[in-house]
Amino acid sequence: MSEPAEPSAGPPAIEVKDVVREYDNGLVQALRGVSFTIEQGEYAAIIGPSGSGKSTLLHLIGALDHPTRGEVRILGENLREVRSLDQLRAKTLGFVFQLHHLIPNLPLWENVTLPALPLGLSRRERRKRAVDLLGRVGLDHRVDFLPVKCSGGERQRAAVARALINDPQILLADEPTGSVDTETGQQILSLFEDFAREKNRTRILITHNRQIAAEAARVLRIVDGKLVEDTRNDAGEKASEPS
Repeated sequence: MSEPAEPSAGPPAIEVKDVVREYDNGLVQALRGVSFTIEQGEYAAIIGPSGSGKSTLLHLIGALDHPTRGEVRILGENLREVRSLDQLRAKTLGFVFQLHHLIPNLPLWENVTLPALPLGLSRRERRKRAVDLLGRVGLDHRVDFLPVKCSGGERQRAAVARALINDPQILLADEPTGSVDTETGQQILSLFEDFAREKNRTRILITHNRQIAAEAARVLRIVDGKLVEDTRNDAGEKASEPS
């Protein structure tokens, strides 16, 4: 279960201000004036029906897209003013998606190290980091295997390791359990939580599963591109407190 964020003297992890995202010359509005702030170390779940704008919002937070209007700030930096978004993503953000997006002709360890390429690390250092992380997610016996030789759960655990290769401050997950069975999904969420707690990382998780969302300290609900609910999840917070 989640714990409340520890107080931080730094800027918020994420600031979304009056964000609008339009497509097809304004004919489609995926997001309509969304605003919220996530503090450092906070765990927030974003819920809502399919097509509500959740993934669009995560792509904006993750510097994979720009809003049509409005502003997104990561640790105080306006993404429109960042010179190298590749460097920001590499140093600050870790992604886990519903589909693992592993490259089929690369062994697991090389897949895991792909986000580290912009950092200019040597191949030896990248492999060292990957082997360590794969061991921590229970895949030390699959380091040199191609994704096709691994189960769906193993591929998704490798995707978790890939998200953590650069020790990011902010972890973003878009339905990370949607393509695996319930037991494997819980293992993935537990790994995600363990890594986040180690250094008080910020977590944003998109999910359709209200039981999963109930474990977050904060729940934001998006409907038709609008933020219609932003609540503190007292049950989730209390459940995580030491007895």
